[in-house]
Amino acid sequence: MNILRELLARKLGLFGLMTVSFTVVVAILAPWITPYAPDLQLFEGLTLQGAPLPPNSQFWLGTDLLGRDVLSRLIYGAQTSLIIGVAANGVAVLIGSVLGVTAGMLRGIVGAVLMRFTDLMMAFPALLLAIVLAAIFKPSLWIVALVIAMVNWVQVARVIYSETVSLAERDFIDAERGLGASRSRILIRHITPHLVPSIIVFGTLGISTTVLLEATLSYLGIGVQPPIPSWGNIIFENQTYFASAPWLVFFPGFAIVSLALGFNLMGDALREILDPTMKGRH
Repeated sequence: MNILRELLARKLGLFGLMTVSFTVVVAILAPWITPYAPDLQLFEGLTLQGAPLPPNSQFWLGTDLLGRDVLSRLIYGAQTSLIIGVAANGVAVLIGSVLGVTAGMLRGIVGAVLMRFTDLMMAFPALLLAIVLAAIFKPSLWIVALVIAMVNWVQVARVIYSETVSLAERDFIDAERGLGASRSRILIRHITPHLVPSIIVFGTLGISTTVLLEATLSYLGIGVQPPIPSWGNIIFENQTYFASAPWLVFFPGFAIVSLALGFNLMGDALREILDPTMKGRH
């Protein structure tokens, strides 16, 4: 409750929390609040010349090149972005935390091998590696989430490793060793609680990166595949109408930026709250 109270006291953090909460609520209520099915092609959704309709009283955000309601597709696209964002980032944080803690606690040959492998993965551009992996596997909702997780864990592993090594050299840890505490007890009782704030911050900030990467892969045509609506593939499908129907690119683009910004602001606020060295800087 104290964390929530402090988060609400920060204007930017509050704005981020409200943005994320609004998106989550809209995504959950999608089956009940969308005016049309996301894949329904409406005869009245196109002009007589077969062009998309601009925003109007019937279609608040207009229609796309197939006569589908853009608002309905954006709302269902929020489900896709949140599912992939939370799932992929959760897996990435889990993998990075486990590898980082393992390397930091064991060190020696095991730690060196794990960290050199992490450095090797960091040497590859994340987007390029994601494109290669997505091209190898058949794109689907969960495959895309797994691909994104496999390229996003390295930063988490590096930070958690550094913090674990730093904590393992503290005096109170040496005192525990002197009293005969086992490595597992030291890890569970003393190391892990100090890592929780960093894990929480990564779990929040990383979602924005994941959302942007999913949108990028979908825009390139190797992410979530139609008919599943995704903000990225909505832009991909309608990019040829950018000049004549700009709303088809603007609204999903605005949704992507808003959600990523919301998670970033909320993550920054949580970092200020949970990191003692940043107290009072807001």
